[in-house]
Amino acid sequence: MSLRIGVDIGGTFTDLVLLDPANGRLVNGKVLTTPDDPSRGVLTGIAALLARAAAAPADIAQVIHGTTLVANAIIERKGVRTAFVTTQGFRDLLAMAREWRWDIYDLDITPPAPLVDRAACFEVPGRLDAQGREITPFDEAAARQVADAIARSGAEAVAVCFLHSFRDPAQERRMAAVLAARLPDIAVSLSSEIAPALGEYERASTTVANAYVQPVFRRYISRLAAQLLAMGIGVDLLLMQSDGGTAHQNTALRMPIRLVQSGPAGGAQAAALAGRLSGFADVMAFDMGGTTAKACLIPGGRPVRAPSFEVARQARFRRGSGLPLSVPAVDMIEIGAGGGSIARVNALGLIQVGPDSSSADPGPACYGRGGSDATVTDADLLLGYLDPARFLGGDMALDRAAAEAAISAHIARPLGLSLVAAALGIHDTVNEAMAQAASIHTLEKGLRAQDFALVAIGGAGPVHACQVARRLGITTVICPAGAGVASAFGFLAAPVSFEAARAHLVPLHALDAAAIAAILAPLRGETLRSITEAGIDPAICMVSASVELRYAGQGHEVEAALTDENDPVAALKTAFEANYRALYGRTEPGLVEAVTWRVVARGPTPSLTPLPPAATAGTALRAHRDIWCGHAQAMVRAPVYDRYGLAAGEGVTGPAVIEERESTTVIPHGATALNDHAGNLIITLEAAA
Repeated sequence: MSLRIGVDIGGTFTDLVLLDPANGRLVNGKVLTTPDDPSRGVLTGIAALLARAAAAPADIAQVIHGTTLVANAIIERKGVRTAFVTTQGFRDLLAMAREWRWDIYDLDITPPAPLVDRAACFEVPGRLDAQGREITPFDEAAARQVADAIARSGAEAVAVCFLHSFRDPAQERRMAAVLAARLPDIAVSLSSEIAPALGEYERASTTVANAYVQPVFRRYISRLAAQLLAMGIGVDLLLMQSDGGTAHQNTALRMPIRLVQSGPAGGAQAAALAGRLSGFADVMAFDMGGTTAKACLIPGGRPVRAPSFEVARQARFRRGSGLPLSVPAVDMIEIGAGGGSIARVNALGLIQVGPDSSSADPGPACYGRGGSDATVTDADLLLGYLDPARFLGGDMALDRAAAEAAISAHIARPLGLSLVAAALGIHDTVNEAMAQAASIHTLEKGLRAQDFALVAIGGAGPVHACQVARRLGITTVICPAGAGVASAFGFLAAPVSFEAARAHLVPLHALDAAAIAAILAPLRGETLRSITEAGIDPAICMVSASVELRYAGQGHEVEAALTDENDPVAALKTAFEANYRALYGRTEPGLVEAVTWRVVARGPTPSLTPLPPAATAGTALRAHRDIWCGHAQAMVRAPVYDRYGLAAGEGVTGPAVIEERESTTVIPHGATALNDHAGNLIITLEAAA
């Protein structure tokens, strides 16, 4: 047993990568996602992968899995009936939320509906003050009545969030004991375990979301594990978390909410590795799949992380319009549409792309599966960027006539455009929107996009990457081999890790080394227990700590790493002031207070040096076909190259197309692409005039 498999279920495709660590050999696979039962696509893909690799199920030592199941269950409201139990007087916590308006001038704002109806929200007497002192005893008799009411409601899961429970979880645990006695089969999530963070609404939102998806996720993982075992693969699953680390399936079953961004997190790990192998430390991941496109900054080879994010936004790109989740995640932004995103003419007579997608079923019109909407993939096909006979290496033929009919009906005829002009309008609209969003995201971090190399991943990423990069002022684009399955490959590059965090508000000057050690000790123990569960020896783990700090009176924190355990107070203040100055250009004279404490335990990072595809000299040039060339403003005859035929050091000059099974790279006029020693295409664009 030595082979490792990464599996990423996306909205349109399920991507798979098999790695033989002994020799670095990779075998990639890509199959359509099966939305009715995602495990069917996984099993079909694994079987095909094993056949291509001439391997047996018993050879598999590890399966690392990422899935959109958790995110989709929340977005599509397909979780289970859930009850919410909170402190007396706070029954309407979920509905009231923060009472923020993400657009103060829009009078028709519809806030995201809570995952739990008001009728399923219950109160229990018992209250702590802000320091965690009990000021109202927990009423166990009332708790039993609530448990009986929940039983009558038919709920499959319960989220418990009491006021200030992050200070002392005792009352929440007593509520859990009552529920376990009355309802032994119900799934219970406690906010003191799921998200012990400051902010009762954010803590409640995260806990409810975890409870809402937990039974769905548990059934899926149980079914998948049984099916893998029936195939002869008898290993426990590792699951990709949103923060870029992997966790044992038991940890994921307790906290499935940590998997919401698992696929994009894998893409960020793959982009970081591609940059490192080709000698680029500062890269921006551009991940464009079938449903969405995302960007992630990776300065110094480490993806930027965030302590929270939002899911199921009512308005794309609008902070405050979604459900907040206080879980660690790779800091990325959804910057646009994917290949399956639907194009239409809006009320202003302009082309609009997304946010809805044709997904895998029925898919873009050109898939020939009954779809009739015009999509980005249909436009790319009409512009000549995709070969209808060689999509997915020839496993899936594209229907050009269906793409023409869809774009003609929805874009060309309504706007009085030719088919090519309509397709170009879709293509340019997507590129411009993605470049603008990525530029704003970069500026918000106090950075410049042009200081980064763009790493194009996802099935559609290499098709659009050069045009997006040009708009951002970026002159280097990196397209790793197998870019279309990069997220699945990124799972294999991710270490086993776990983060534990807890709010503990205290002035920094009131602390000393002993007090800080006492705060961090239980967090350290929690992280190491999770790591051990995944089979990692704690002795070889790297454990790091950080603190979110702020000036007293502020509502936003700045994270600072704890680098000196001998004089931690001084180290934290120095790091906080340096980070604050980098963000805001100055420091303040006020009192500094610590808010949230974090400990991350990380196992060894897998040592990956994938073997570049072997090339046979003289076999790269495959054919010529007409593609749209922006320089000529016309369709021009361009060479088409086989990615697997390019030898190390071999170059290509644009306009050109380079094809591989999982994706297609479009090289524009004036650009050169070099296949480097790591098997990555390094594309150099002309600098803006």
